[in-house]
Amino acid sequence: MDEVSHIVVDWGTSSFRLWALDLGGAVRAERRSAQGLAASGAEGFERVLEAHLDALGIAEGVPVMMCGMVGSRAGWVEAAYVATPAGLDGLTEKAAHVPSARRLIRILPGIAQRGAAGADVMRGEETQLLPLIRDGFEGVACLPGTHSKWVQVEGGAVAGFATFLTGELFHLLRTASVVAPAVEGAAAVDPASADFARGVEDGLAAPELLGRDLFRLRAGWLLDGMSPDATLARLSGLLIGVELAGAARVAGTGPVALIASGAAAALYRTAMTRAGFAAVTLHDAEDCVRAGLHAVALKAFRLERITA
Repeated sequence: MDEVSHIVVDWGTSSFRLWALDLGGAVRAERRSAQGLAASGAEGFERVLEAHLDALGIAEGVPVMMCGMVGSRAGWVEAAYVATPAGLDGLTEKAAHVPSARRLIRILPGIAQRGAAGADVMRGEETQLLPLIRDGFEGVACLPGTHSKWVQVEGGAVAGFATFLTGELFHLLRTASVVAPAVEGAAAVDPASADFARGVEDGLAAPELLGRDLFRLRAGWLLDGMSPDATLARLSGLLIGVELAGAARVAGTGPVALIASGAAAALYRTAMTRAGFAAVTLHDAEDCVRAGLHAVALKAFRLERITA
């Protein structure tokens, strides 16, 4: 692994993703696990990290740049929030130092919004925005997830944002609510399904009736024999539709940069088309977070100077 110049890690609440990169940002090796915050806190953050690095044969001294919940109060070392408006330089300069005898380790801070715009925070998502900001992006970006973010980018900085608990609500409702029995055994949601489309349309048309419509999912299963697949698709569409209705109020329906991977990318793109957003440009979330961490690592560790 002599070609590896640095390591980047996206360490969240429930997952761990590590990439070994060369100076150009090419991936030389990677590791993934379910060792999120809780599991790693019990085992020891440094022990988890070094075990993954040992498995790849990474030598001591290779620096590591991290982002995500690993920098929260419950994480390894707290990386204090940077206030909006927040740009790339602010994130790099405020990266928290992690004491280690083996290597330089830094954790990027999250971003906090205060004041009249309403209190809000993000930690990890800001890194996905960095490649777009470096390329001159201006406008609105949507980052779906457990806590979906709608972000306004102006003048090369995060000017403001709003968070929607769409992913978390979806998980709670399908596993720990009266709707749960109605979706048991359901297959993954098909973004092209009529049931998903109906859910999106219902959420867009009357977001204030969300509570009523959620219970009707259970009633439809009990009385009309609605299948688990159809019920889950409607649940997903309903929650995303409600999110888009709210996002339209705070961010408008102009062009949107959609930063997403996997199933979420197709679901949100389909729903945004139905919601009438002017244009949606898709960017792969995993590529973005890796590129963002790479850009920050080059600057923070002065890698160009070290290798010159």
